[in-house]
Amino acid sequence: MPAVFLNDRSLLLVSGAEAQSFLQNLITTDITSLGADEARPGALLTPQGKILFDFMIWQDGDGYMIETDAGQRDGLLKRLTMYKLRAAVTLATSTEEGVTVSWSEDAGGSQGVRDSQGVRDSRFAKAGVTLIRRPGKHGDDKEALYDALRISHGIVTSGSDFALQDAFPHDVLMDFNGGLSFRKGCYVGQEVVSRMQHRGTARRRVVTVSAATALPETGTEITAGGKPVGALGSVEGGSGLAIVRIDRAGAAMAAGTPLLAGETPVSLVLPAWSGLVFPTSGDEASA
Repeated sequence: MPAVFLNDRSLLLVSGAEAQSFLQNLITTDITSLGADEARPGALLTPQGKILFDFMIWQDGDGYMIETDAGQRDGLLKRLTMYKLRAAVTLATSTEEGVTVSWSEDAGGSQGVRDSQGVRDSRFAKAGVTLIRRPGKHGDDKEALYDALRISHGIVTSGSDFALQDAFPHDVLMDFNGGLSFRKGCYVGQEVVSRMQHRGTARRRVVTVSAATALPETGTEITAGGKPVGALGSVEGGSGLAIVRIDRAGAAMAAGTPLLAGETPVSLVLPAWSGLVFPTSGDEASA
């Protein structure tokens, strides 16, 4: 079982008598249904419904642990403090630095959360992978192994795959991976994402990208017939991730129009666990 230390991850602890209600009314994740050994993705949105901060969240005793990119930690802590007002909530940074991830692709063969003292990542579970997240350093395998796993299963991370304040939760499949609730009531940006959900207007989606040769660098534009459909995110050799307009990509594929990342021919696949398909009708392609 590979074990990779991610030294660019940081942890915040949210505790206190009102910790659950404070977070429930603020972030995208329904934490009232969060399993004791489960980590779910989540986000704090702008009022316009775009991702301001993204993270993983799990129960930690009577409170909650939030794992986020180290570069986001202080900004997220400041924003949570701004919303705290007089709530009976304590916000603190963890003394643990970084997070270790370990995994098995045998869906029924987890070594067990009890043994690892970690939590199961619900995003990977949907793809049939048992991946455990654990604060601190507990492994020395290369980070490229984790990146390759993410890419193969269509699991994105901010910074590498999308820019904060530029993506909606639907763009990064949070409506399918457990990080976005449409039933728990109001939270920041909820009206916008609910409207997208009910109107079915989400067109930008995560895809896996593959090529017969090495892909160009992150940020390279993906085009169809000379028109942009998206841009490359994480890249490992001939595989990568991208967020693309699936209506435009679907129309191009239906018409036999080549898709290119820079000058490199590529193929795009939607993650199987999402259940999504590329639209091919002219009406959807022109939306």
